Amino acid sequence: MEQQRCGLVAVVGAPNAGKSTLVNALVGQKVAIVSPKAQTTRTKLLGVAIEGDDTQLLLVDTPGIFEPKRRFDRAMVAAAWGGAEGADVLALVVDAKGGLGAKVTDIVESLKDRPEPRHLVFNKVDLADKTKLLLHAERLNAMLPFAETWFVSAQTGDGLPELKSALAKAMPKGP
Repeated sequence: MEQQRCGLVAVVGAPNAGKSTLVNALVGQKVAIVSPKAQTTRTKLLGVAIEGDDTQLLLVDTPGIFEPKRRFDRAMVAAAWGGAEGADVLALVVDAKGGLGAKVTDIVESLKDRPEPRHLVFNKVDLADKTKLLLHAERLNAMLPFAETWFVSAQTGDGLPELKSALAKAMPKGP
């Protein structure tokens, strides 16, 4: 039997990127509220995904990161970054159909000083213009090198087994 692995994956991104849907899909059941309404997730939420016989992924679903205008908004953004504290891996989820707006590039800029390995996860690829996906991935990786880049659909399950396996391999050894 291989040595057990267990670690924390902080799932971060702009509002409505599909972070909660991705966490639910990786866990295999509904642990996070999913809604088309932005800012449905208001505090960090933890879901546990099992990969194989020897790995636990502790997935932290965080509120969407955006430019706060009110005190309540600032608290939600602080909760999002707080959910990333102590993570073994950061998974930046980008809405593949939404393009690369200022929200996404601002988040990438914010990740530059973070020490954790980063995975770039383009979600909703089933709804996206496929001709632009590689260009978007190249642009974000030019801004900040990511350990790996993934193209998935949390809704249909496309690409999720490979993503889950890669995240499991990135977890530290030990319980």
